[in-house]
Amino acid sequence: MQIFKGFHRFLQVRKAVEIEAGFGVRLVCPVDEFNASRHVGHDSPAQLPPPTPERVAEFFEFLKARIATARKYAPGARDYAMFRTLYHAGLRSEEASLLDRPDLHFTRGPFGKLHVRFGKGARTSGSRPRWVPMLDGLDLVLHWLLDDVRGKFPYSPVLFADESGGSLHRGTIRNRLRYLMELEGRPATDRFSPHALRRACATHNYERGVDLVTIQQLLGHWTVSSTMRYARPSATFIEDAYRRAVTTTLGELTAEGDSSA
Repeated sequence: MQIFKGFHRFLQVRKAVEIEAGFGVRLVCPVDEFNASRHVGHDSPAQLPPPTPERVAEFFEFLKARIATARKYAPGARDYAMFRTLYHAGLRSEEASLLDRPDLHFTRGPFGKLHVRFGKGARTSGSRPRWVPMLDGLDLVLHWLLDDVRGKFPYSPVLFADESGGSLHRGTIRNRLRYLMELEGRPATDRFSPHALRRACATHNYERGVDLVTIQQLLGHWTVSSTMRYARPSATFIEDAYRRAVTTTLGELTAEGDSSA
């Protein structure tokens, strides 16, 4: 895909004028964020901030409401659980597509954990498995998926199954998200990719005070520097952090004053 995009950039720089003159076609690269998720690497910092917590909450409310009116209950319910998992666990699309039902360990740790057996490795090192806690109520969502939804698909070990019981391809997950946001009817500026949900997981946890090393372990990054490129705090991050610090300090001082009185 990178080779294709590089060749297309070459055509735009060297041949765009000739192509438009000869064929009346203005070159536009067909590879967008939905056709190929942009990886945030050393030489490709994310250009757009991830969706805000409010925007993510609105999208999940839309998905929840759609379950009751969808033509097919099972795919709508599966989509809700799957995108909640991408966000709360910070998974890549391919990691979610390879989850099996035995990978859910509800009794492991205080929240339960996902065993991501096929985590993406770095530098061609192969898969790097990791354990990811089910935070922010994800355990309840996945319990509901297993108890009320998964049985409506053909039997197989796959957690997020398609209508034949097989694994969803990561391209299908990307296209599914795009289709759902088109149904939601929000402007294009409010839309995001599955990878943006992963970046939102990093950013929102960082804004809540979770340290970068913890987020690194959650996302399965090789280094903290990779995690730092994912965390894109909001424009009011400094003000919000200051307000939280002042509120905490005032609360401690008030408690000390009450105890001394």
